[in-house]
Amino acid sequence: MKTKVLIVEDDPHISLGLEEILRSEDFDVVVCHRGDQAISATTKHHPHLILLDVMLPGLSGYDICKQLRAKKVTTPILMLTAKGQEMDKVIGLELGADDYVTKPFGVRELLARIHALLRRSTAEAPVEEKTTEPFQIGSATVDPKTFQIRRAKVVEELTAKEIKLLQFFHDHPNEVFSRDKLLNEVWGYNYFGTTRTLDQVIVQLRKKLGDSGGEAKRLVTVHGVGYKLVI
Repeated sequence: MKTKVLIVEDDPHISLGLEEILRSEDFDVVVCHRGDQAISATTKHHPHLILLDVMLPGLSGYDICKQLRAKKVTTPILMLTAKGQEMDKVIGLELGADDYVTKPFGVRELLARIHALLRRSTAEAPVEEKTTEPFQIGSATVDPKTFQIRRAKVVEELTAKEIKLLQFFHDHPNEVFSRDKLLNEVWGYNYFGTTRTLDQVIVQLRKKLGDSGGEAKRLVTVHGVGYKLVI
């Protein structure tokens, strides 16, 4: 059976180009041109991966990503973001996207990221689940069951990657890890992206931990090396 990819892109030139590229690589391709049809297309076609544009008619890529993750759909999502729009990438990752490519993108980079996400999703399926018991990081309580973090009366949502990263840090307090090590542990050994993805997730986690604004005291940057969680 062929690997199925759902393309959610309203620009006909881009969607046609993506379709031709993926079909030439022997993927089964489904195309959706409207954001408000993407959820039903996912439910109907059960793709192995979703290529998701940010700006779409009917419903934005952000909203699609958020709704799919709320429905516990774990299909890998590769977001297509505008050139230079750093916030597109940050918001997409925070809402549960697995990776992103920036328009205009090269064919080799796109295919490398697609294959990396597919390998990781296959490899992660049968592994033993981590503990789902809540755990503390400073004044924050992290609940893996609900994908939430609570500080006093403030409750915020966490993505699967954020949960996995916090669990890894919590299991290894005060240890310094390189960016590559953290990417391997959380994103997988076949990850082809850059360390910027990790850095952006760290920034969002600091905000959710109440560790932003000035120098971080929990998720600490160790210059020239990587990060550590200070307990």
